[in-house]
Amino acid sequence: MKKYEIMYILKANLEDAARNELIGKLHEILSADGSTVDDVNEWGLKDLAYEIKKEKKGYYVVVKVSASSSKVINEFDRLAKINPNVLRHLIIAL
Repeated sequence: MKKYEIMYILKANLEDAARNELIGKLHEILSADGSTVDDVNEWGLKDLAYEIKKEKKGYYVVVKVSASSSKVINEFDRLAKINPNVLRHLIIAL
């Protein structure tokens, strides 16, 4: 199993319930095909260094994942790119 660290930034104006639902959906994608989410670290609301899509603040989440194949990571990458509530994401292979 290959290990990855994923950091993503969500829009700051999301309600708590909507944010938790979105985080849950993103983690469901990462849990598919025998992959596991090992650690979730929510950094919370932070100021952005520069505006992203006219947003000045973002909700930061860092996730460590053990993936059985790169399909899960590629699917997360694809869905994070098209989700309007995800401002940025970064995937690092450990």
